[in-house]
Amino acid sequence: MATFYIKVPLLVLGQGARRFHVAASLNAKAKVAMSRFEPNSSINYDKLRSNIDIVRKRLNRPLTLSEKIVYGHLDNPAGQEIVRGRTYLRLRPDRVAMQDATAQMAMLQFISSGLPKVAVPSTIHCDHLIEAQTGGAQDLQRAKEINQEVYNFLASAGAKYGVGFWKPGSGIIHQIILENYAYPGVMLIGTDSHTPNGGGLGCICIGVGGADAVDVMAGIPWELKCPNVIGVKLTGTLSGWTSPKDVILKVAGILTVKGGTGAIVEYHGPGVDSISCTGMATICNMGAEIGATTSVFPYNHRMRTYLEKTGRGEIAAQANENQDLLVPDSGCHYDQIIEINLSELKPHINGPFTPDLAHPVSDIGSVAEKNGWPLDVKVGLIGSCTNSSYEDMGRAASLAKQALDKGLKCKAQFTVTPGSEQIRATIERDGYAKLLRDVGGVVLANACGPCIGQWDRRDVKKGEKNTIVTSFNRNFTARNDANPATHAFVTSPEIVTALAIAGTLKFNPETDFLTAPNGEKFKLVPPTGDELPACDFDPGQDTYQHPPADGSGLRVDVNPQSNRLQLLEPFDRWNGNDLEDLQVLIKVKGKCTTDHISAAGPWLKFRGHLDNISNNLLIGAVNTENDAVNKIRNHLTGEFGGVPDVARYYKKHNVSWVVGGDENYGEGSSREHAALEPRHLGGRAIIVKSFARIHETNLKKQGLLPLTFSNPADYDKIRPDDKISIVGLKSFAPGKPLKAVIKHSDGSSETIELNHTFNETQSEWFQAGSALNRMKELQK
Repeated sequence: MATFYIKVPLLVLGQGARRFHVAASLNAKAKVAMSRFEPNSSINYDKLRSNIDIVRKRLNRPLTLSEKIVYGHLDNPAGQEIVRGRTYLRLRPDRVAMQDATAQMAMLQFISSGLPKVAVPSTIHCDHLIEAQTGGAQDLQRAKEINQEVYNFLASAGAKYGVGFWKPGSGIIHQIILENYAYPGVMLIGTDSHTPNGGGLGCICIGVGGADAVDVMAGIPWELKCPNVIGVKLTGTLSGWTSPKDVILKVAGILTVKGGTGAIVEYHGPGVDSISCTGMATICNMGAEIGATTSVFPYNHRMRTYLEKTGRGEIAAQANENQDLLVPDSGCHYDQIIEINLSELKPHINGPFTPDLAHPVSDIGSVAEKNGWPLDVKVGLIGSCTNSSYEDMGRAASLAKQALDKGLKCKAQFTVTPGSEQIRATIERDGYAKLLRDVGGVVLANACGPCIGQWDRRDVKKGEKNTIVTSFNRNFTARNDANPATHAFVTSPEIVTALAIAGTLKFNPETDFLTAPNGEKFKLVPPTGDELPACDFDPGQDTYQHPPADGSGLRVDVNPQSNRLQLLEPFDRWNGNDLEDLQVLIKVKGKCTTDHISAAGPWLKFRGHLDNISNNLLIGAVNTENDAVNKIRNHLTGEFGGVPDVARYYKKHNVSWVVGGDENYGEGSSREHAALEPRHLGGRAIIVKSFARIHETNLKKQGLLPLTFSNPADYDKIRPDDKISIVGLKSFAPGKPLKAVIKHSDGSSETIELNHTFNETQSEWFQAGSALNRMKELQK
């Protein structure tokens, strides 16, 4: 394995790096914001308009907003076949964004491609590797020390290949994008499932795996199955305790975690104007939890104001001139329509263990009692990429002030995660942070923290039943604190704050009273908060490193002895034959998210080292054979062992294997490690009832076969000790099912039909062994 070295320590954490934040004046800050739009990322509404006009003439019908932006980025608008839900579109996104946990593998793959520089503007954001322990400053410093090797790699790779680098402490990727790179009509892909956050600023922002990002950075057209479009018509007006978060909590309850699969959710209607730009971003962000490709809002005055306030008035002026491109056509067709009256919408809280189990806040106490869920709220957590805007913090602070005025503090522990350095600096200046601290809160680093399991929680023991309430987006089992007995509920920051003050799920802030230390009974007044700061944003500390004009002379540091980073070796090509006698590694029971397949939390430190991260393969999945987690039978030895241990044993003995799974397999994060790991340890196919979109694509990219039962009941035919042969691969073609011969240990066998969604290009990935292998073949 090759070794590369670079000496650029000042680029990473030093004070000598080029400064891009100028806090002296709004005019200076506006120039700063515009400077991040590199020359080849300039706004080109003329090109968007030209493409839309071509497609409109061809389709001869009104277009939805999402169709305008998506089709406006077609590589070949004149020749592209366009059929919703069926054809694959070849697209030219405007830019790429990567968070540090997924950027490691994405950049390792880009290095393997042999290309000299990225073809589109791209950025890396350090937000995932900072563990919440004691408080923002201490946790950030500790993360810099622990992760110095990884941060150096990402900074040096960014410098060499032309990728901007946002240092640790800068904030969460999605907030940084909203503040700097998102604008109405842009198409952006990001290596994080919550990239759709940018839809709050009228963008099409889509979460992808690292291999997809490599395609775009390499200048290759990016493939996406032509999305269906779900329309959500909003009427009425938000008021009182109801917040933008309640819109998506309600939608999640309607559509469930897979109801948005293969579709873009497009919000429209008169109710849109009552929601702030950052509120719209909240709604789009959590759209990932319904499986949606992305979500988007039409351009309006709330977006214009946000652009102006974040130093992008010139962009707002151009958007105003092209507003017809940034709203849906009258009479456009949606595949499904949901109507929500915001005036009637009540505050919601969803969970536990799944983000689509929706309850009105007024009901959650009785529902929890009925189901035996712990009523006492142990910890309330606000912030995260979903809800960490200035408005969110202001509304939470207004409740904190009411409690403090009556002499009350939070009964539960309370944490606050600012979304960016700009948000942190501004809420410190404006007094919100002090109010949140005074009521009992701990302000954490500008990072993902507990939302992704980066939380050194010590107030309960593992296995102890308890309840936490968060303003996060995802609440899968053990996600936040690695404790499978933690009942996590997601709701708005204001409801989290109220419940943290009251200390119980039985508290309904709309009707119930709190008791002050002097015995006085009082109700909380509905929260209030400014949409944007009156005195402009304070950008805070400089946290951005721009790539040099020419990085070709730089080299990237990957030490072969590292346990954090590992250069990639190409996967083996398909040998041209059917896959015979694949051993069933595990037949998974029930929900299997990417957290189950490749856990985060303490495993994040190995995201740049494929062999080490593979030691968490499917350790959270439930085995149908014994209802146990990470305990499967090794059919070569007859003994039970951990899933990765057995997979490694099979690989060592040249036994290829297959996984069986249930519905919506791979829902959740965009992490491609959930596809890389099974490929690395000898897996050849994943056979399930249905897939989540991103995970299915990630599996294809790495040369695996994601297959679905033609008859979902055939899932029951697979036994844990079966061997499966996948036949028909020599004539593998789009739309043509494959056969699986299931060989039981008693000597009997059954043949079933398996479906797939491969197109011709994707079939070439399988044949080459991976999409990256195919890219390198085409360069020869």
